[in-house]
Amino acid sequence: MLRRDLLRGAALAASLPAIPVTLPRLARPAIAASAARVLKFVPQADVTVTDPVMTTAYITRHHALMVWDQLYGLDDRLVPQPQMVEGHAVEEDGLRWTFRLREGLRFHDGEPVRGRDCIASIKRWAARDTLGQALLARTAEMAAPEDRVFTIRLTKPYGLMLETLAKIGPPALVIMPERLASGDPFKPITELVGSGPYRWKADERVVGARVVYERNPDYVPRQGRPEHAAGPKVVHFDRVEYAVMPDPGTAASALSNGEVDWWENPPNDLLPVLKSARGVAVDRVVTNGGLGTGVFNHLHPPFDNPAIRRAVLMASSQADFMTAAAGTDPKMMGIDVGLFTPDTAMASTEGLELVREPRDLEAARKALKEAGYKGEKVVLMSASDNPLLAALGEVGRDLLTKLGMEVDFVVADWGTVVQRRASKAPPSQGGWNMFHTTWNGVDMLNPMVEQTLRANGDKAWFGWPSSQRVEDLRAAWLEAPDLPSQQKIAGQLQRAALEDVVYLPTGQYFQDSAWRSDIRDVVKGTFVFWGVRRG
Repeated sequence: MLRRDLLRGAALAASLPAIPVTLPRLARPAIAASAARVLKFVPQADVTVTDPVMTTAYITRHHALMVWDQLYGLDDRLVPQPQMVEGHAVEEDGLRWTFRLREGLRFHDGEPVRGRDCIASIKRWAARDTLGQALLARTAEMAAPEDRVFTIRLTKPYGLMLETLAKIGPPALVIMPERLASGDPFKPITELVGSGPYRWKADERVVGARVVYERNPDYVPRQGRPEHAAGPKVVHFDRVEYAVMPDPGTAASALSNGEVDWWENPPNDLLPVLKSARGVAVDRVVTNGGLGTGVFNHLHPPFDNPAIRRAVLMASSQADFMTAAAGTDPKMMGIDVGLFTPDTAMASTEGLELVREPRDLEAARKALKEAGYKGEKVVLMSASDNPLLAALGEVGRDLLTKLGMEVDFVVADWGTVVQRRASKAPPSQGGWNMFHTTWNGVDMLNPMVEQTLRANGDKAWFGWPSSQRVEDLRAAWLEAPDLPSQQKIAGQLQRAALEDVVYLPTGQYFQDSAWRSDIRDVVKGTFVFWGVRRG
């Protein structure tokens, strides 16, 4: 499957003359805010998970960065810069770190942000994140000697301290009140109380259709200029309203007619139509692209068998996946791609012979039979409301079917997929065998930020892979003394992960965003709602 037939109807609809439409889901309650002070945004999916540590879904990261704030933020060079923190000091040969918070930081309930809130938030997040786990493994003590101060004392130096505290995720490290953060990290919080530039409007929430955020009048921005997730978070809109529109044709019409201001992720097939539409601008927000991944469930047959996973890798074509996801323009995709973002420090050619074209389907079928595949049904989940993920799912189904596997293709909205993928139950009892997802390039830069590369069984990301040699190489990378050593280990790690098939790499793609031409100053790097204004 090389083209996305499922989008032909949407492209046709978007190419028709603009017709005024009324979208009931955008109807707002009577409010005093002028329309000019409201930003209407079409997100990639609904916000079905509102606790930022409970999922790696990007829509939850967008949500998290509005409601909560971070200790450090990544700038355009991906270098951590102080955000909630005023500054820090490093003593005792790198074993003691002291952080001081900025003045005037308050949660939405009026309480000041204190050092103990930061400690509780770090610990809760770290229980769910690979970088956080690395920090905890080296931590002797965290303490809050003063309200605006917290300390981290280590057992051995940790060179990624600031990168860890600036982790944008997903899941992002955000700071919440101690009374919420001190709870079980594997149970969702019951209140959405942050200190970020926006507040969550629970009273206006309509599941599957609408999410509303209101400007936090008490937020105190830093000085400087906004870039990526760093700098001043100056808000120019009183409200941001998410209008959930799974159908691309509906979203294209709404944007063209001025019913909405910004569409996060239009399919590449529709970009020519949007570029020619009056009053619409098209530009790239996520500048380092994204990487596709096919996620196996390693707990249950058939993908608990590494030889069967290798047969799938033998048959898979990154060109097929990326043409379906990105279209036919070669500038919008990359193939023969490994585990790390191309053109970054850890990108390697090691082991890439395992993913390069052309693919040998007959050899893969033979390998599948020799691996002992017994005709087990494969529950393949696919998102219906995200065109890119839907396209990857269709290619995945085509791949497994041609390979000779029996596929139960389960199509649902992305929020349902996100909830179901957390289940470790057998596929016949509500679990799953495989799904496809994508990651921003910033989240695939190295072995410690890449969630899908963690292979420590029950503590790993969804799919729960287990590979001791992958984990040993991850640990060696973390202790490497310099960049050349890290790069060498990253290459070895890539080969090991491809041989064990921790997950299926499906290539690199690029995707643009679209907004009304009167929207300006959109911050690049990730989707945030400060800096942007109408004018």
